Amino acid sequence: QVQLVESGGGLVQAGGSLRLSCAASGRTFSGYVMGWFRQAPGKEREFVSSIVWNGGRTGYADSVKGRFVISRDNSKNTVYLQMNSLKPEDTAVYYCAARFVVAKDFNYWGQGTQVTVSS
Repeated sequence: QVQLVESGGGLVQAGGSLRLSCAASGRTFSGYVMGWFRQAPGKEREFVSSIVWNGGRTGYADSVKGRFVISRDNSKNTVYLQMNSLKPEDTAVYYCAARFVVAKDFNYWGQGTQVTVSS
């Protein structure tokens, strides 16, 4: 059974940094795309970033480009989201997700971790 467990959220001042982790287990993730999404209060969930487990190709939402960096550690089966120059509008619950590379939708989700950026 696939499990994705996020950690690393918290409260930080604007301009600060946080690193989120997503520990993945339950299968081999070779051939999968790992993603980070976020949902702010009263808003729909939105894509933040993704990484292809094999090869490491990455993608970012325009709102985080240049500030966030996604990476993975194959030996630890863990995906990271380094978030720098945080803004109050980055406040949200951040979710880790996974899908097979040819699948349209992400079908595995973590429970989420809260990130709050104070002004």
